Amino acid sequence: MRRFGRTLVTAALAVAVVGGTAGWASGESQSAVTGPPPGTAAWRADTAYGRALPDPATATPHEVARFFAGLDDAARSALVRNHPLVVGNLDGAPVPLRYEANRLAVVATGEARYASLSAPGRRILAFDPRGRGQVAEVFGDLEHAAHVSVIVPGSDNDATSHDARRAPHTGPAGMARALRTATETPAAGGSVATGSVAGGSVAVIAWTGYTTPVGVGLDAADGRLAAAGAPRLARFTAGLDAVGAPDPVLFCHSYGSVVCGLAARHTDAADIVALGSPGMRADTADDLRTGARVWAGRGPSDWIADVPNVSFAGIGHGADPTSAAFGARRVPAADVRGHAGYFTPGTQSLASFAAIAKGEAR
Repeated sequence: MRRFGRTLVTAALAVAVVGGTAGWASGESQSAVTGPPPGTAAWRADTAYGRALPDPATATPHEVARFFAGLDDAARSALVRNHPLVVGNLDGAPVPLRYEANRLAVVATGEARYASLSAPGRRILAFDPRGRGQVAEVFGDLEHAAHVSVIVPGSDNDATSHDARRAPHTGPAGMARALRTATETPAAGGSVATGSVAGGSVAVIAWTGYTTPVGVGLDAADGRLAAAGAPRLARFTAGLDAVGAPDPVLFCHSYGSVVCGLAARHTDAADIVALGSPGMRADTADDLRTGARVWAGRGPSDWIADVPNVSFAGIGHGADPTSAAFGARRVPAADVRGHAGYFTPGTQSLASFAAIAKGEAR
């Protein structure tokens, strides 16, 4: 009974800390965007091709890839024009088609907040305007990359804020740009030990593909939004596999590490890196039930350290991934400042991330 009392008190403290860390106001509750993309009903009703189109809700990414492989260029282009929101979000569809479909879909919204996503040179791999909006953007050449990394961000990220002006090297797009640049730079001191294998080309994807919490409140303290996002992440990685991309490295920041923890067993990730993590809904790295190598790092001034690592009545995300008992490989982060500084150029953490992304870390 005494142990139960201590657990209850700790859980209550977790809610209090997550609801008001550093004086932050609690965020409003979010409704998770799930299910197939908008436009699915019209896609299912389209009989112009003499056969049923793959159902976005049930077809696997590999089935989608086989379907598109059987089409000629004219049919592919027609599907992009007629169903941009479906093709743009259809995991397993050819990458260039998704880029073009999402450009059309962004323009079709007519919303100024999304306009920059259709600018020349942007490679938008997914775009869903429902709710606060979701987006995935590629930095690099995904079709020919030797290595692929996926940034999975935490709270307060959506299609509008994905690449918003903020402190450099933060936010999904900023982190992705910093990582890709770092993979093109020789490793500096403080990085994870590397071998002699050449890194090759690296593509980095900023994946804001789930409904994230807003602010630091109960949505951030429980796993509801992470549970809704995990299948979307798993399907996204299956889509990468279906188009022949290498097994990805998942870089999971803050609440994004909760999503990664729940998705881990359903992905073919080569490595999973938790940074600034409140927990991964697992007691140990083995409990993630993944063949990926699991890494974790936390800076000395990251406020996430003040969040109790508990899991009680749905509140809290469990063990600290940086603890020795969890069993993850450690990422050096002694020079990281704050909660969002992990991708700052010159830091030990970013040098280590680059080594992991290139497949050179041991």
